[in-house]
Amino acid sequence: MASSSRSFLRSTGVAVRLTLLSTVVLGVAYPLAVWGVGQAAFHDQANGSMVTDSSGNAVGSSLIGQSFAADDADRWFQSRPSAAGEDGYDANASSGSNLGPNNPDLLQSIEERREAVAKADGVPASDVPADAVTASGSGLDPHISPEYALQQVSRVADARGMSESTVRALVEQHTESRQLGFLGEPVVNVLELNLALAKAR
Repeated sequence: MASSSRSFLRSTGVAVRLTLLSTVVLGVAYPLAVWGVGQAAFHDQANGSMVTDSSGNAVGSSLIGQSFAADDADRWFQSRPSAAGEDGYDANASSGSNLGPNNPDLLQSIEERREAVAKADGVPASDVPADAVTASGSGLDPHISPEYALQQVSRVADARGMSESTVRALVEQHTESRQLGFLGEPVVNVLELNLALAKAR
């Protein structure tokens, strides 16, 4: 009986020590090591890839899309539509519309967006790129195609009293190439482009 009690106490002691060791290693040391490496080697990414304005104030993340549909919307490049959350661009409700390609509601909203974008940018509806009228799967894509960005150049330049060549040059400067030279398509980060636009004025 005494031997059985000692065996139980020994097993319990081993279990407690193993639990404490695992907690320290996996619950404290490992997370701290990962955090340290992230801060040292990938500081920007580890902190959300925040983007700041000329005053040093955070205005968003280069990884999260946002709306630029304010009263002076013509002065800014516009993002693609978002179905994330009630008003769109809600990082807490990342999602697409979940409507099928033949859904009447989706088709109607696409046509309405196409007409609105064509009117705002002064182009034929048939020339409006797909990303100008469709949300991404996450609803938070911060990028648009170079085609959509270039389509907006005339409107933005006119609203700001800038030359189209100057605004077009900003678009070209902020056009990102394919990842690794062959993955995906060239894209333009709308937030970063708009910040460059604000500084150029």
